[in-house]
Amino acid sequence: MVRILISSVLALSVSACAIQPKPLTTGAVSSFATDKLSRVTSNQEPVNSGITLHQAMARALKYNLDFHVELFNEALANKKLASARLDQLPDLIGSAAYTGRDRVGGNTASTIFPDKEKFSNDLTLSWNILDFGLSKVRAEQAADEVLIAAENRRKIINRVIEDVRTAYWRAVSADRLVAGLRRLEGRTKRAFNNSRSLQRSGEASPLTALTYQRELVEIQQRIQRLQKDLSLAKMQLAALMNVRPGENFTLAQPPRGVHDNKLNMNSEEMVFAAMENRPEIRDIQYKLRINDKETRAALLEMLPGINIFAGSNFDSDDYLLNSNWISWGAKATFNLMNVFKYPARKKVIVAQGEALDARALAITMAIITQVYVSRIRYGHSHKLYHTARKHLGIQRGIVGQVRSSFAEGQASEQTLIREEMNTLASQVTADIAYADLQNAYANVFASIGIDPYNETVDLNGSVGDVASGLKALWLERGDETGQAKAMAAAATHRAKHGYKAPQEHKHKKKTAKKVSKVSKAEEAELKVAEIADPIVRESETIDTANSAPTAPPIVTSLFSDFFRGGNTNSFARTRKPTENISR
Repeated sequence: MVRILISSVLALSVSACAIQPKPLTTGAVSSFATDKLSRVTSNQEPVNSGITLHQAMARALKYNLDFHVELFNEALANKKLASARLDQLPDLIGSAAYTGRDRVGGNTASTIFPDKEKFSNDLTLSWNILDFGLSKVRAEQAADEVLIAAENRRKIINRVIEDVRTAYWRAVSADRLVAGLRRLEGRTKRAFNNSRSLQRSGEASPLTALTYQRELVEIQQRIQRLQKDLSLAKMQLAALMNVRPGENFTLAQPPRGVHDNKLNMNSEEMVFAAMENRPEIRDIQYKLRINDKETRAALLEMLPGINIFAGSNFDSDDYLLNSNWISWGAKATFNLMNVFKYPARKKVIVAQGEALDARALAITMAIITQVYVSRIRYGHSHKLYHTARKHLGIQRGIVGQVRSSFAEGQASEQTLIREEMNTLASQVTADIAYADLQNAYANVFASIGIDPYNETVDLNGSVGDVASGLKALWLERGDETGQAKAMAAAATHRAKHGYKAPQEHKHKKKTAKKVSKVSKAEEAELKVAEIADPIVRESETIDTANSAPTAPPIVTSLFSDFFRGGNTNSFARTRKPTENISR
């Protein structure tokens, strides 16, 4: 028996040492690839008609895979929290044992010998008070991790929705450009060939013909550059909506509004709202909370562990007076080394807190910069769009005059074609300016961290239902009465919480003698404008995006007085003023 046991142990040891790395087989890789390719766009509503902006957003909310990753991460964090809660429960341990020996035990002076073979079992309930305290702290930290996952989800969805707005308007512009080029392609080619024919036949001077050809080529180059800028927009939009690349779908051609919305909030109010609502700053706050709880955990680990237990026992030995019995007791253990480890552990926790605080300051400056830059970008985009519209209006007037002259025989077809191509280029330039304006408009929201949807939009509904909910939501935010109520709520909220503009505060620190002052909004914006471009690139290292916890009441209040004007279809839903968040 002993030999068999030794041989088995040796055999298992040899087999364990023989394990070697096994690379994936070609079949396994192919099966994995096939499975993922078949599932990447499965269970989605087909695209049957022209996609509107709200439908594009709805598809991104329902099907975007980056968003789904964050949803699963949040679900995973919740599962970890549930597991951490169970760690606080006492242990219920059952054990069973069989023992045997080749000779009887006992001694020569005794006539009673224990059995050569016996079976025993016990069921013990034990509870370590120190482990309970540590498990409670870990569960609280896991709860904060759930909130961090929710903020990460908010970041992703804000970024996705902002990208959808940009890609959608640029893709619409690309479609209009392609349609216009198709209408003019044949006529432009004929005009170019006619000009060459007139040059060769001598009916037109070489200089006049070449000048005309140069003008046509320059317009074509201009249009091709515009087309290059827009060419990938539809593919990017397809990726955001999780539509397979190469799948044919059409976009609705919405009218371009005047878009005269103006920023009503000043820079300080926007910064304050961003500091309350941006996922990045909330993420740091939760991590600081987790780090503070780590201090409690380190203190608990220094305490002695008291283990209380009670159990039911059985032993099959026939010579025992009682083969069944109940046992109980308590045991205290104390690891003295933890006392000496605590100072070093404390320094690590303090250093982590200082690092998080420094990161919070860096993120604060990045957020402030992004808010100012988003204001400046929106102002410049607004001007560029209106200039492009003005240019387009003038160009349309010119082509109208040329058409009239052509109809009366006073202008050549070549001149008409040239002006129609100029009109097309001007139209596309205005479209791109409008797309950039929409991007800047969305970036303002992203810089403040306003969620693009709330609990009133059911993401489990159809694409049409979600799109209708989003449209109704943003139209509601544009109501003037709602804006007036929101502004009143904002004033009440600021008075309740004692909010003052940053330049009215003086923050003093023990380690700093200087008092920082915030200049007026106009002066700050001028300073930021000088370095706007590099700061935009630098500040974009922080993702601006969304969805889980809704915005605090200050955002609801400030949100509707954000803009003044008719077109407010980009407003995002935030928490109602009555839904207070404890501070």
